[in-house]
Amino acid sequence: MEITYKLAEKVLSAAIEKAKSLGIPVSIAVVDKGGHLVAFARLDSVYGVIDFAIKKAKTAIMFGIDSDVMGCIISGADIHGYGMLNSNDGLLTLAGGVIIKDKNEGIIGAIGSSGGTPEQDKEIAQAGAAVIV
Repeated sequence: MEITYKLAEKVLSAAIEKAKSLGIPVSIAVVDKGGHLVAFARLDSVYGVIDFAIKKAKTAIMFGIDSDVMGCIISGADIHGYGMLNSNDGLLTLAGGVIIKDKNEGIIGAIGSSGGTPEQDKEIAQAGAAVIV
């Protein structure tokens, strides 16, 4: 299964609803398996978090794990952490990048949210990813 625009729109809509219920101005990005942007929304967030949302989603899809999990891996990499963070045009290993799986647990994309606290960003992204399963 691939993430189509229609599916990405469904994911994005669920994440937007969650962000609105929390009253948080965020940016939300949905990427395909190649890390290419499929859908995006900026909910009156500050400019700086646009790139954060995209990089969180790209980090998750590049490694097949949520962005905060990758952060834990990199934090244990000692002196190699700098190189890891700056690979692939820069990773963002904060919470808010979540893998999107199909009903068969196959990875089809990722969603990134930024603008709230790390916990809020993850909650928003998880709400989006959950609509596919």
